[in-house]
Amino acid sequence: MTTKAGKKILIVEDEKDILQLVKLYLEKEGYRTCTATTGLEGLKQVKTEHPDLIILDLMLPEMDGIEVCKRIRSDRETVRIPMIMLTAKAEESDTIIGLELGADDYVTKPFSPKALVARVKSLFRRLDRKPEDEPARYGYGTLAMDLTRHEVKVNGRDVSLTAKEFGLLEHLLRNPGRVMTRDVLLNSVWGYDYYGTTRTVDVHVRRLKQKIPLLNDAIVCIKSLGYKLKELDAPS
Repeated sequence: MTTKAGKKILIVEDEKDILQLVKLYLEKEGYRTCTATTGLEGLKQVKTEHPDLIILDLMLPEMDGIEVCKRIRSDRETVRIPMIMLTAKAEESDTIIGLELGADDYVTKPFSPKALVARVKSLFRRLDRKPEDEPARYGYGTLAMDLTRHEVKVNGRDVSLTAKEFGLLEHLLRNPGRVMTRDVLLNSVWGYDYYGTTRTVDVHVRRLKQKIPLLNDAIVCIKSLGYKLKELDAPS
């Protein structure tokens, strides 16, 4: 496993003051950083630097963050890199677009650098966690999850999930038949006291169902509460 000091974070941000501030706070925490100020440059850095996490601004010259995110998530080599999107737009629609494209988290400008670092740590904690007393594998019908390899297969074929999609599916597989409220899922999967919209959970559930059709009927929305994964032996 890569140690904290070895973690490399790519910051793609065209506002140089913000870029330098984020870079400073991350390096104070022991992370390595690389930077880009345009969308095209960011894509090149993803390929050459192989970052462990990407902090991506939405509004970028040459190629905006939405297109950069699309390309990262459409490439099998980069699809699983955790990504936090920065946006100056507070409207929910912009947030949802980023999450729909596969961003694991988002931060709205202006933001606290300390809060951003906390979210970075949270993403890495989930990826680095090694449960001692919990199974390393989960199954649901033809779906197989391997926590050690960070892999999900359906009918033996790989399914590419983002870090948050993987975490959400893992949490549901750990708790079949239990109703999980949106707040519980946010705090459990996102790993901290999340202050964003609970719509985030809805977006990620929808993406899971799109990528894994067998979950369409398996993940049930409980009105005004949250979601549950039906037990296989349970009636519809």
